[in-house]
Amino acid sequence: MIEFRGAGPAEFTEQLETVIDIYTAAMDPPEEQITGRKTIMRNHATYPYFQCYFAELRDSSPDFAAPEPRIVGFAYGFRGAPGQWWHDVVLRGLVDELGQEAAHAWLGHAFELAEIHVHPAYQGKGIGRAMIKTLCAGRRERSAVLSTHDRPTAARHLYASMGFTDLLTRFVFPGGHEEYAIAGRPLPLT
Repeated sequence: MIEFRGAGPAEFTEQLETVIDIYTAAMDPPEEQITGRKTIMRNHATYPYFQCYFAELRDSSPDFAAPEPRIVGFAYGFRGAPGQWWHDVVLRGLVDELGQEAAHAWLGHAFELAEIHVHPAYQGKGIGRAMIKTLCAGRRERSAVLSTHDRPTAARHLYASMGFTDLLTRFVFPGGHEEYAIAGRPLPLT
């Protein structure tokens, strides 16, 4: 049985090795990027209104000494603000593409879904969708925004099915080479 459990910045940081293991299994990044990704995630936990949920596999057997739950997925986000790298880079891209007013409408009071990952052994079971719904429930921001690879992936299909629309496509972050889509949707999720 999968259960979702909220975690604050301290617990998220304590679970960072598990989080990185899931991220690595799901994304298969080059080995040299893992240390940097860990630093970025640790820094994200310091952002305003940080919120995380873990998807935990709980043993449903009637044993008296059931094993500890095992984390099989995680999702987190925070309120975007000037001075945060992703926020500033994407805001500039949106201003260039959509204009100042539309860019600020999307990012002016946004919940940035920074990371949503499920271990490959548990993908396709609705865990990612449920984590996004849980993470966005009750948020006071005007919109939810995220970036995802700009190609037909399961994640991209999931976001579209949840009402996220492309704000930018073929977007390349500074220093990178992969193309991303920046997607957003008004909150609350329905």
